[in-house]
Amino acid sequence: MAPWLTIAGIGEDGLAGLSEAARRAITEAHTLFGGERHLELIPEQPGQTRHTWPSPFEAAYAQVLALRASPVCVLASGDPMFFGIGGSLAARLPPDEMRVLPAPSSLSLAAARMGWALQDVRALPAHGRPLERIHLHLAPGVRLLVLAADGQTPGRLAALLTARGYGDSQLSVFEHLGGPAEQRRDAQAGDWPHARCAALNLIAVECRAGASAALLSRRGGLPDDAYAHDGQLTKRDVRAATLARLAPLPGQLLWDVGAGCGSIGIEWMRADDTCRAIAIEADASRCALIERNRDLLGVPDLTLIAGRAPQALDGLETPDAVFIGGGLTVAGVAEQCWRALKPGGRLVANAVTVQSEAALVTLRERIGGELTRLSIAHAAPLGRFDGWRSAMPVTILTADKPRQPT
Repeated sequence: MAPWLTIAGIGEDGLAGLSEAARRAITEAHTLFGGERHLELIPEQPGQTRHTWPSPFEAAYAQVLALRASPVCVLASGDPMFFGIGGSLAARLPPDEMRVLPAPSSLSLAAARMGWALQDVRALPAHGRPLERIHLHLAPGVRLLVLAADGQTPGRLAALLTARGYGDSQLSVFEHLGGPAEQRRDAQAGDWPHARCAALNLIAVECRAGASAALLSRRGGLPDDAYAHDGQLTKRDVRAATLARLAPLPGQLLWDVGAGCGSIGIEWMRADDTCRAIAIEADASRCALIERNRDLLGVPDLTLIAGRAPQALDGLETPDAVFIGGGLTVAGVAEQCWRALKPGGRLVANAVTVQSEAALVTLRERIGGELTRLSIAHAAPLGRFDGWRSAMPVTILTADKPRQPT
């Protein structure tokens, strides 16, 4: 089928910045879709029907696909395939039914203004997503380009950076990039003077850590004091060993059962931007700790289920991996986790008490796997000297579910 749908990227300079192919696609389209701002940049064509995007936006896809028999053009900001509608439409159409004509994205324009190599910059969308995701990427010298949700985003971002000890970071806010109304505002995060900027803006951030900034690696095993907890915390050395056994891969989903303060699920998600986790925790006060920790550590998208396993596991998305940190002695928890696990998935469970260790031994007899016991000792003051203080040993079961039924 010949392409009937053209997705044309357009900038703030309107028609002047469009290629000849994009102009022709707009002119020849029987129907033109776009936001009000984009449609205002294009002169009306005789006999052409125009549609602004509906609310909720999800209804737009059905509207576009219903016109499959006639030429349709969709206007999108900059590069439609970069956090744009192009990717969403491509997921709904064969590639030979559409063509994409990108324009320079706001990210490309901002990088050009800043003199930054685009491949060395991290791009973060803030529209429709929690701004706290920026905490995941904070480190000295990191350069970020943040696609703002609205005119208040720069001020909120400056406040978040300052609260995390990154108040010396340099912010450059670009308003209406690439158009006649383009404007730039520069200041340090801790001295940000603008309560509100133009609704259409992009923020360039050069991260500079102050003396109070916590420098947190994305590798497994954050310091214990990175978490707010009530003692129900998988300690750093055991946590690092547990995550090494869970072995997160991009796009995978983890169930963190008996999540405590959420440390395993949080560090699973910190391993890769596309990793996902569901934390299941029955205690209300610990649920509050999970919410606090996930935001401060940059993974606000972690899903929290307030409930007790195994009942709380019903209906959850099938996991690629499961960690059982609590509930091993509760009837049905381990069994339901193993049944739910995808073929080829991995179950890791930790035990501290004699009873939970016995449950691991019994579970291993049914599903197989490897048992490991970790004994950790830390040096601590002993009179005028130091001595070793041993933590309670932890037993870890690691079991891989067969890829094919045996």
